[in-house]
Amino acid sequence: MCTGTDKRGLIDKLHRERCLDAREFAELLTDFTDEDAQYLFSKSRAVADSFFGKRIYTRGLIEFTNHCKNNCFYCGIRRGNTAAERYRLGKDEILECCAGGYELGFRTFVLQGGEDPWYSDDMLVDIISSIRRSYPDCAITLSIGERTYEQYKKYREAGADRYLLRHETANREHYYRLHPGEMSYENRRRCLYDLKKLGYQVGAGFMVGSPWQTVDNIVEDLLFIKELEPEMVGIGPFIPHHDTPFASFPAGEAQMTLFLIGILRLMLPNALIPATTALGTVHPRGRELGILAGANVVMPNLSPVGVRKKYSLYDNKICTGEEAAECRHCLQSRMKGIGYELVVDRGDFVKEAVQEPVKKAVKEAVQ
Repeated sequence: MCTGTDKRGLIDKLHRERCLDAREFAELLTDFTDEDAQYLFSKSRAVADSFFGKRIYTRGLIEFTNHCKNNCFYCGIRRGNTAAERYRLGKDEILECCAGGYELGFRTFVLQGGEDPWYSDDMLVDIISSIRRSYPDCAITLSIGERTYEQYKKYREAGADRYLLRHETANREHYYRLHPGEMSYENRRRCLYDLKKLGYQVGAGFMVGSPWQTVDNIVEDLLFIKELEPEMVGIGPFIPHHDTPFASFPAGEAQMTLFLIGILRLMLPNALIPATTALGTVHPRGRELGILAGANVVMPNLSPVGVRKKYSLYDNKICTGEEAAECRHCLQSRMKGIGYELVVDRGDFVKEAVQEPVKKAVKEAVQ
């Protein structure tokens, strides 16, 4: 068994070298203590601060359709969920969400939805290019699933900057325990590498505590992320939805999710890592703890309040009844409470750490 001292040695090595081998990752993830976690967070938080200061980036999330052609076993908007109340937002409604978000200071819009063939490529290109013309100083992020290289190219040329596509699991066998056979493990990976080739800032990620997930699976996820070198990594705890085949499985643990955020920050020092809504759902201070573990992004919801409860990927999702302004002000207060600030900024991936005085101050604070 790896002792606390050994684990701290592994954390120090990860801090220095930005990766561990599979055996070392497995040792680090097995039976870690609260003291081990706090030691990790002291390192990961200092690294995040050295690149981003005390600045937390906001993303305005627009969940524009809950129709999906896929039947993923964990997802509340899966095709097979006949109890889901479906909706779609039109172009004008999406632009209204952007207008409201822009007034509140958002400079990144995230268009997220199920894989909905109703939106043709021409429609999506029109929506993306309209946002780009109206808000040239804003970043546009898409999270609309698996597409062809040619489709991704069209969206990129229309003005999309970033693309979020969780790989879900890097283990092929585990992938098919979470997804029906009609879906393809190889295609999911192909999509991520296509997005990289096209110059998107790419986001990958996985659920923590998903059914049948093992420590070895998580190790594979970490090594895949290191290989891919995404600009963004989104992880959050698995939370069951009552109308899915996984309704009876337990939710993933907040502490493991936070520990993995800390690990990912040391692996990818300048990555954009959100403190997710799912983390805030399983723990009342989940998003604050995520920031203190090394995350640097939050994603308030700009979707119309009338449809938010319908975009139900999992049960008990927080903030479904708040107006966008309420949600932003709430998060601003929460971040101030832990010594951070929400910033009006595109929040781009950064290649260099912040100026030397900030780095020095962070180093002195940790010592």
